[in-house]
Amino acid sequence: MAQETKYETLRRVLTDLIEARMAPHDPLPSERELMQQHGVSRMTVRQAVEGLARDGRVYRVQGAGTFVADPGKITKSLTFSSFSEDIRARRMKPGGRLLVLESEPAEIDVARDLFLEPGTPVVRITRLRTADGEPMCLENAWVPEHLVPDLAARGHVESLYDVLEAAGAAPEHADQTISATLVNREQADLLGVPGNFPALRVSRMTHDARGRAVERAISLYRADRYDFRLSIARGRGT
Repeated sequence: MAQETKYETLRRVLTDLIEARMAPHDPLPSERELMQQHGVSRMTVRQAVEGLARDGRVYRVQGAGTFVADPGKITKSLTFSSFSEDIRARRMKPGGRLLVLESEPAEIDVARDLFLEPGTPVVRITRLRTADGEPMCLENAWVPEHLVPDLAARGHVESLYDVLEAAGAAPEHADQTISATLVNREQADLLGVPGNFPALRVSRMTHDARGRAVERAISLYRADRYDFRLSIARGRGT
């Protein structure tokens, strides 16, 4: 068995500390304190903390420090990741219900965003996404049918990004717009919330390494169970 590295050891020690003695939003010791306590370098500390952040165990606030994440709320950073990856990182089980999987002619707005002619066939996927069985997100996605010509006929889709990767169109980067909204009655019933419940509307355009538009998605996240966290820095001279 390979010997555990200093980074892996520190990450494990911090995980045990969080689980045994810390509450959500408690601050982690500073980098300097961790260096002194565990006799490791600053780089090792940063690697361990970054690993915990990717796992959803901690979050960082610019200029304030690193804090224990709340496991009851799904906090997504602006790192490009799928819903399933976000949920697994928080040690929850992703799931969902497929509501729509069909080929249809692209409407004007869909065609515009995917750089297609209106009426070009696209595959529409509508899914209710869950974490440990609880509804979290209502997701609508459109992909050019020529990239995934047999997808609609399959009758199921586990991971859209895996399907795109297998088709040679692996998602590489995305542009997202996040806005506040209220769900309608149909959306509320699916998400298990009252009518006019607050939600986060995330509009995403996804591209592959060649710059091709491979997905247009509009997702509604329950505002009581999901938030987005980002770090920002004040520019010089502003």
